[in-house]
Amino acid sequence: MALERFELWITAAGAAQLLLCLGTLALPRILRWREKLAVLPTLERQMFYVYAAYIWGTNLAFGLVSCFAAPWLLDGSGLASAVLGFIALYWGARVALQFLYFDLRSARPPGVIFVVAERALELLFVGLTLLYGTACACSIAGLR
Repeated sequence: MALERFELWITAAGAAQLLLCLGTLALPRILRWREKLAVLPTLERQMFYVYAAYIWGTNLAFGLVSCFAAPWLLDGSGLASAVLGFIALYWGARVALQFLYFDLRSARPPGVIFVVAERALELLFVGLTLLYGTACACSIAGLR
């Protein structure tokens, strides 16, 4: 598949990542972070929030770059390949954590909507990994 065919998909993936950022803003309330983290010492609680902000900012950056600079991500340059590869690795690591590490059943609020949301997020994470990984491979292979 030629790289230019990815432009619409990368832009749509960017929009999905921006929507993910919007939805993520509700997590502290839904998962009752304030209440649950109150038992931690101040430094650990602050570190948790800083890490969460870094993850949110990374997702936001990936969304913005994908939405507004998709042609640059697909220009076949070494930098574009590296960025696509990094985004693929990032989401691939998230998929691995989702299925191999996180104990989501203990934290998921009751209700079918949360199960559906969890499955939708899993599909999103896998889709992002595959999309950016395939685009990276095509970029490295010189398929323009």
